[in-house]
Amino acid sequence: MATTTITLGDRKFVLDADKAEAALADKRVINGKDSMFFNILPIKYQWAYELYKTMKANHWEPEDITMQKDVEQWRSDEISDVERWIIKMGIGYFSAAEGIVGDNIQHVVREVVTAPELKLVLGRHAHEENIHADSLVYMISSLGLNPHECEAMFEDIPTISEKNAFVVNNSRSMRRDIDLTVLKNKQDLAKNIFLFGQVMEGTQFYGLFGMILSLYRQNKFPGIGQMFRYTLRDESNHIEVFRNLLMDLIDENPDIWTEEFKADLRETMAEGIRLEKQFIRDCLPVSAVGLNSEEFEQYIDYIADRRLSSCGLAPLNGEATSNPFPWLAEMMDIKKEQNFFEGRVTEYQKASSLAEVDDDDL
Repeated sequence: MATTTITLGDRKFVLDADKAEAALADKRVINGKDSMFFNILPIKYQWAYELYKTMKANHWEPEDITMQKDVEQWRSDEISDVERWIIKMGIGYFSAAEGIVGDNIQHVVREVVTAPELKLVLGRHAHEENIHADSLVYMISSLGLNPHECEAMFEDIPTISEKNAFVVNNSRSMRRDIDLTVLKNKQDLAKNIFLFGQVMEGTQFYGLFGMILSLYRQNKFPGIGQMFRYTLRDESNHIEVFRNLLMDLIDENPDIWTEEFKADLRETMAEGIRLEKQFIRDCLPVSAVGLNSEEFEQYIDYIADRRLSSCGLAPLNGEATSNPFPWLAEMMDIKKEQNFFEGRVTEYQKASSLAEVDDDDL
């Protein structure tokens, strides 16, 4: 038995190194040692701790972003009906979607993972969803929008309610005592992680991100655009959290990764894309602001294939799909989004105020 003895005066403390090694060996994504003691040491999932630190360093508060120019534009004649509609659709959809994601993290995924460092990063993930929801309240109150109208949008617009039902039905089915030694249940959890991380946050969110950032690029709604840029930075980390979680879950439970299950995940992504394309047509019913729905549908295909490939799954469109918006690559592309806010762009540290994003970074 490996022990370390520490002597202080007449007191001796014997530390059992084997117990620490056993604690590390007992760590699992699921079905590991479950304890009320939230001791993340020794850390097994280093990626989770590193992402937690990155997410914490990127903290931001909506109220630190001025909305004065946005309010002036909203009340002026310089904004078209289509541009107002894009903003309303963005607020209407995300005001529901951010809460759905946070709720699933807290009441499904974080409930069943057993390694404390995974609970740590998932707790931060849920907190950031609260910030995003708060930012939407700030946008609504600043512009003077009727909150009941926003509520009505995700209740009454079919393409919004269908997207929400697509993920909510999966999350609701997971809220039960679940035996995660059973293959079917493990696959259900893996599908939930894939659905929320790669389909919803990773693909479906990106249609509206692009539309709103296209307005921002044209110097319209700078406050809203800034908040969506910070949200995008957060989302890129969330996608990585759930991708790593899925990969480690499969690595520890290889029985999950059957050909039938992989096909099911690809079909799930295909259904997510179908719903998103319908939604895009409602967001852009006419070509405007230099964008049209056909190009955005192509963009969603492009993003979805990248998400699938990152999880070791075959793309739906092969090499045929390209990025129709090269300018969006600097803000949204998969390979670049991780570093997009580095350098001269804000790293919101502790209680310091937000700096302005340099135009050269757009």
